[in-house]
Amino acid sequence: MKLTFYQVDVFTNQAFGGNPLAVFPDADELTSDQMQKLALEMNLSETTFVMKPTRPDADYRVRIYTPRYELPFAGHPVIGTHWVLAKLGRTKLVEPVTTATFELGVGVLPATLNVKAGRVESVVMTQGKPEFGSVIEDIELIARGLGTNVEAIKGSGYPIQIVSTGTPQLIVCMRSLADVAGLDAGHYNPTIMNSITSANRLHLIAAFCREAVNPGVDIHVRCMAPSLGILEDPATGSANGGLGAYIVKHGLLNTDQPTVKIRSEQGLEMGRPSFLDIEVDHDNRQPHTVRVGGSVVPILEGTVTF
Repeated sequence: MKLTFYQVDVFTNQAFGGNPLAVFPDADELTSDQMQKLALEMNLSETTFVMKPTRPDADYRVRIYTPRYELPFAGHPVIGTHWVLAKLGRTKLVEPVTTATFELGVGVLPATLNVKAGRVESVVMTQGKPEFGSVIEDIELIARGLGTNVEAIKGSGYPIQIVSTGTPQLIVCMRSLADVAGLDAGHYNPTIMNSITSANRLHLIAAFCREAVNPGVDIHVRCMAPSLGILEDPATGSANGGLGAYIVKHGLLNTDQPTVKIRSEQGLEMGRPSFLDIEVDHDNRQPHTVRVGGSVVPILEGTVTF
């Protein structure tokens, strides 16, 4: 069997930034086991497989795999796959805005493709309705898992909470940019982190603060998913969606307008700067709709033979 794949960098406008993604646009004949093996071979945080939809309200069905597991939903794979399908001419582009839908493990979700001069400049996806889960009281355990001190977390004054806009993640607000930037993968404790994620039925921990390195950016973010084989992720659309909902719910930024716009930076410590645009619609700080968008850059294409 020969399959063509495309690799892109998502949430960046420059090559070698953002989060890499491999897309297999013709995956109807693949088994689940073959998809998992291909994702392991690609060895990226996620690989997507595009098939005919099983629901009439979807343009395509998309399955998302990490090197170890299939995910029902993830942000940068959805953004990147929409871009690749448009680039291949499989999504009919209408300027200035084209709407397309994917059938995912969490249902059918729409995305908006911003089009200019026949090309997609950015993709904005609508995520699932925000759900707020448990607040974690054991700050010391979280601090040991992240390899930081208790005050770096406690000093923010905001709770450690599980939030989902399709996939649950643990949101950790930290005191300062220095605290978040100072997190060192060499000091993470994967055993503790895996125990935290396993006990709470999630995979990802997102640490952030309300300071940023770049001008015009509102938050600085780092995301870890060791149980998925991802010690750190350079750009995480699902986590940033949950972060946006958390920020609005707890009033970390001005919520006077019905739509709160947040610009996020991630991946700087990994040498893969990423920028994500978040929009949260809310009623009196009760988020009900979350959108996350960004740019995509093509990197390579090839053929896998097996």
